[in-house]
Amino acid sequence: MSRSPLSRRQFLGASGAALATGLAGCSAGEGGTSTDTASSTDTLKIGVLEDQSGNFALVGDPKAKASMLAIEEINANGGIDGKQIETFQRDPQSDNQRYQELTRTAINEENVDALWAGYSSATREAIRPIIDRNEQLYFYTTQYEGGVCDEFTFAVGPTARQQLGIVLPYLVEEFGPDIYTIAADYNFGQLSADWVKVLANENDANVLGEEFIPLSESSFGSTINRIQEADPDFVMSMLVGANHTSFYEQKASAGLDVPIGTSTAMAQGYEHRRLDAPAMANIYAGVNYMEEVPTDSNTGDGGFVDRYFEMYPDAPYLNEEAETNYFSTYMYKKAVEQAGTTEQPEVVDALESGIELGTEEAPEAPEGETIRLDGATHHVDHHMWIMRADDEHNVEAVENRQIPETFLSETAGCNLPENPEQTQYTPVDYYEEAE
Repeated sequence: MSRSPLSRRQFLGASGAALATGLAGCSAGEGGTSTDTASSTDTLKIGVLEDQSGNFALVGDPKAKASMLAIEEINANGGIDGKQIETFQRDPQSDNQRYQELTRTAINEENVDALWAGYSSATREAIRPIIDRNEQLYFYTTQYEGGVCDEFTFAVGPTARQQLGIVLPYLVEEFGPDIYTIAADYNFGQLSADWVKVLANENDANVLGEEFIPLSESSFGSTINRIQEADPDFVMSMLVGANHTSFYEQKASAGLDVPIGTSTAMAQGYEHRRLDAPAMANIYAGVNYMEEVPTDSNTGDGGFVDRYFEMYPDAPYLNEEAETNYFSTYMYKKAVEQAGTTEQPEVVDALESGIELGTEEAPEAPEGETIRLDGATHHVDHHMWIMRADDEHNVEAVENRQIPETFLSETAGCNLPENPEQTQYTPVDYYEEAE
């Protein structure tokens, strides 16, 4: 791969081991965790920056907890290649400026070997220039709109093409071809709505209308009226955050009884547990993971759910992004052991060789079966599920199968080992129907 022969990491490793030890010894400040300790040659350091307060605390706190579960398990079983994992863990408080400050600290002062950070796409894009300038190995674990082709970023959550790509064709088959789209009014929602149009075209369906709703909006009376007037066969909803949760309660009160497909509800903010029935009746979520996913490695005796709630008995729910934080830590473990070093260029090479979980050498991901990191695109071929909530908010799996990430690999031609780049491709670049 054509990366610089002496990276920031290699330079620091060669010339500044004593300095790194001194800096790391200062890391256990306010907001730190009990695993913040001085560095040594017997340890490696992982940065975990996830929202445990602020607007995204509901979805970000489980991510931090699942990272710590994976780290505790790995350390209890001998660490990574004999090295115990230290952490630099802080709460960015859902503030992108604070994310940028903490990302610089993690890289330049804490000298982390790998970084997990951020819930929203806006946060990812706020810190990605810092990541790239410093050639920092970075794991972004949220389900997202897709399209990031970046030599230093591993976007290991499912993309819109994977999530919407399993649920939209199912709803067309079950209920009919007419769709109404509602989405959050920022990068994620707008690009996800473009994917709805692309997938509608591929499945002989029609988008009757679409609305983009500010994150601050919590009143949906006018939107509900327009959906009723359009009379679609189903709604595609990519609403985000606490304010948008109001839509589901208000549509139930208004008597709007139409199936809803989504990539954002239930799996992340567990609305089916938090809201009174029947607010989430007839919701179909296209996801790689929910706490209710019926795999042995998830809900079986001693499975992921049991271990998580044994460590965090007061936690309310184990969400989609938490599972991605968890299994990606094991992917990093396998890559370091394959590389035989924590030097980031070598670890990236190992990740790009195609790390798999669910094999004899690595545990099965809770979402099920063998999942594989696609080295060319830095994305994951996920095991995807359609999870449906009934009138009482009971959740059942109605379909599941493995879906590879194909937009970057087959359409955009992203091949990072051969052509390192730092681009986000969008569907409008390739599909007329997305314009």
